[in-house]
Amino acid sequence: MRFLGNLSTIERLRNLAQRSNYAKTITTTSCCKIQQEVTKLLGLKAQLGKEDAAPSKFVLKTPKGTRDYNPQQMTIRNNVLQKIITVFKKHGAECIDTPVFELKSPWEEVRTEMINEKGVTPEAADRIGEYVRLNGGAELADKLLQDDKLSKSKSAIEGLDGIKLLLHYCELFGIKDKILFDLSLARGLDYYTGVIYEAVLTQPIKIGNEDQTVGSIAGGGRYDNLVGMFDSKNKQVPCVGVSIGVERIFSVLEAKLAAGDISVRTSDVDVYVASAQKNFLEERMKICAELWGAGIKTEQSYKKNPKMLNQLQHCEENGIPLAVILGESELKRGLVKIRNISTRSEDEIPRASLVEELKSRIQVLDIKEMNGPLPK
Repeated sequence: MRFLGNLSTIERLRNLAQRSNYAKTITTTSCCKIQQEVTKLLGLKAQLGKEDAAPSKFVLKTPKGTRDYNPQQMTIRNNVLQKIITVFKKHGAECIDTPVFELKSPWEEVRTEMINEKGVTPEAADRIGEYVRLNGGAELADKLLQDDKLSKSKSAIEGLDGIKLLLHYCELFGIKDKILFDLSLARGLDYYTGVIYEAVLTQPIKIGNEDQTVGSIAGGGRYDNLVGMFDSKNKQVPCVGVSIGVERIFSVLEAKLAAGDISVRTSDVDVYVASAQKNFLEERMKICAELWGAGIKTEQSYKKNPKMLNQLQHCEENGIPLAVILGESELKRGLVKIRNISTRSEDEIPRASLVEELKSRIQVLDIKEMNGPLPK
């Protein structure tokens, strides 16, 4: 081979040749390193198991300190909270959200607190202990007013008079048979200034094969001085409060659900749009859109031509109370059928008045759910 050119050209060629040899060396070294890494990865793969082995089961774990709630449990929780809110709003309450921690104290702890923190003598605490075993109604308050020791105490007389008035008001509200004047009840002595109370479930619940007592699910009382502690002018604001043990209520209802004592409807759908023949998908969609626009909770099958029996069975299994049934002959006459799922009765109504008729029937269903069966 001949090279044409001057010395500088020859020198350039020599440098290129040297660089080519250096590149070959680098390439060879890199290939060796890559091969080593591939060998390591194959070794790790072999440790994890054979290539044709079945994949391991993927397990979702709930973070510590938390729990998951299924649709039935969530329905119970939402219903309980909504019922509490409804009751409070019925009596003019306004909503706030704040954590509350309260602990009911047994008598021995109360006695210790009275002696060590409140300066009550052990003898006086023991005399109080003589009364904590008593409970009853207005007759107990009258009896205590005649007591030799209590009748000499102005604060005791005022408290018993207050209890009598409270029991009288309970009678006016029609809840006298649900109230018990219990002297064993004790709550925090730091801020309660008057009557205290607890709500107690008296009937046991079945957990497994055993009947277990639930006890208190709510408690509160009067604390006239608490708000003033946070007011710059120490303004006295009469207050009465209650804290509700919703988690305990949830547990009670979940136990009843597990025992089969109650059933829970996990869907709020009021109306199911069904078709008795094929090729009614578009008509079902039109009616669903119309009912959704009117604020009616509505559902339909997402199959093009579902079987009638399957549609009605879906309503029964999911607690949907009403079904709108479309049929060719009825639509030609400008009619649709409304079926009551529980009674299985059906009525033909004008297609144009469907929304109004459904709203009327749903309102009746809501009244029954809130207040029990309507009087006949």
